[in-house]
Amino acid sequence: MTDPAVSSRPIQKVLVANRGEIAVRVLRTCHERGLRTVAVYSTPDRSAPHVRRADEAYHIGPAEASASYLDQEAILEVAERSGADAIHPGYGFLSENASFAEACADAGVHFVGPPPEAIRAMGDKTAARQLMEDAGVPMAPGTTDAVASTEEGERIAEKIGYPVLIKAAAGGGGKGMRIVHEPENFAGAMDRAQGEAESSFGDGRVFIEKYIEEPRHIEFQILADHHGNTIHLFERECSIQRRHQKVIEEAPSSVLTPEVRRGMGEAAVAAAESCGYRNAGTVEFLVDKDLNYYFMEMNTRLQVEHPVTEWVTGVDLVAEQLRVAQGEALGYTTGDLSIDGHSIESRVYAEDPASNFLPDPGPLKRHSAPSGFGVRVDAGVEEGGEVLIHYDPMISKLTTWGPDRTAAIDRMVRALDEYEVASMATTIPFCRFAMQHEGFREGDFTTHFVDEEFDPSVLRLEDPERDELAALAATLYYRHTQEDEAPKITAAEGRRNGLSPWRHRRRHAP
Repeated sequence: MTDPAVSSRPIQKVLVANRGEIAVRVLRTCHERGLRTVAVYSTPDRSAPHVRRADEAYHIGPAEASASYLDQEAILEVAERSGADAIHPGYGFLSENASFAEACADAGVHFVGPPPEAIRAMGDKTAARQLMEDAGVPMAPGTTDAVASTEEGERIAEKIGYPVLIKAAAGGGGKGMRIVHEPENFAGAMDRAQGEAESSFGDGRVFIEKYIEEPRHIEFQILADHHGNTIHLFERECSIQRRHQKVIEEAPSSVLTPEVRRGMGEAAVAAAESCGYRNAGTVEFLVDKDLNYYFMEMNTRLQVEHPVTEWVTGVDLVAEQLRVAQGEALGYTTGDLSIDGHSIESRVYAEDPASNFLPDPGPLKRHSAPSGFGVRVDAGVEEGGEVLIHYDPMISKLTTWGPDRTAAIDRMVRALDEYEVASMATTIPFCRFAMQHEGFREGDFTTHFVDEEFDPSVLRLEDPERDELAALAATLYYRHTQEDEAPKITAAEGRRNGLSPWRHRRRHAP
């Protein structure tokens, strides 16, 4: 049945309420579909790639996200001024803000995302757990309501058994999350989780669930239209993480059997239907060593890692988002799709993996991305640009495709070897380490891969060839700078002294 609240007006002009690689990604699909585009930008982003690729661009505020990319009034004002009839929020910023989705509807603008009610239902983790319980979606033992006190939390933890996970009710991304292995550590962990939840989300509520040991993080891509059709586009494996945030993803997972994939897909669809979901979204699960799976959360937006799903299904997810937003039916089912080959994504961040992945923003003096068959690079910063301290330090997403997992990994190794970035530390060395790690190549890893398998010292091991090249580069640089500082001599002066200008300059070089 068609949702009567949805307009079937065709979209003509799209405002992309975001920046970086996702803004560029959305703009490209809009251009392919013949849609006019509008970019918004903060002061330091005035010459960013997404600004130059849009048909129109409008300044909305200073560097601080709260005064620019999170300023709902400023973005809606630009939509009115530019005549944009749709807003695509990308991921992050306002993408999971129910009040913004409502404001778009009030302004008569298509919000390219789910209904506000679905955002609210899935944004509150305790409410989401109650919905999942009602829908029969498997969940780890724990509470469906927020824990009222430390004493109550301790009783619950004792009942379900340690280790337990304390999680923020109003957020995700690893914020407000603590793992507790022993009863004597519970009170302190709960205090820290509540404090972090309050500072990150303005909501200190937490809930408790059984901690799954040796877990894998596997998510299912969902699409739902306004005509009652909800499908999944198979899974992505997202277990390689640092600080509970993903850095390497792949599709499909190397461990799911056809039976488990079918069961998880059905559970993901049930989760989406339980909250009246529309548009693209992702249902995330934790999977234990015996392939038992448990609902974790639903992200009510397009995911960073969506390209690997596009590689193996051939579906442009942004194009589908736009079609659904203007009231079109999907026109196909999961049964019409198949998994073609394998895809890997490496997130290239300006972070130093040898120093606990600390951000290393700054000018991007050299950026030469790989290319070739089966390689895709979604970049939000170009050579000569800057990775800004105010935002996420992502430089690009590098994805590869192969007819099987081994081929996709080998192609990723080649692409990482070709990737050149200068002037900042990046996650490229870590991604190369992971691709060549025996456990990863065999598909034998968990979400603890970074903590248990990655020794930062391996990135500092002596490499004679690299050291020789570095010494040569340093010598050439020194010679060049010394020559620039040498006294200049004219040709006439050289002739009088019996020296050519070239010989004179050489005398001042080492």
